[in-house]
Amino acid sequence: MLFGPQCVGESAAAQIICLLFWIIGFAIFIRAISSWFNVDPRSPIMQALYSITEPVLDPIRRIMPRLGMIDLSPLVAIFLLIFVSQALQLLVDDMVL
Repeated sequence: MLFGPQCVGESAAAQIICLLFWIIGFAIFIRAISSWFNVDPRSPIMQALYSITEPVLDPIRRIMPRLGMIDLSPLVAIFLLIFVSQALQLLVDDMVL
């Protein structure tokens, strides 16, 4: 899959972890892209997107300084999600197999 999750684990638990982290990463990507457009933040879709992504982005924003008007926290969050997802998948596979 070109744009789908790239799972490293073989067990069903590892696949679920992979899918969950991919969904969160995709939501962060959509939120970052939507910031380029004039989207109503009160819309139900945006509210759902904020509720999914804010628990991941907020701690990163507290640590990482902004670079002017550029917010790099979504990029950092996606890289962290990939790293943690792969580590958890391998850990779960070692426990299951």
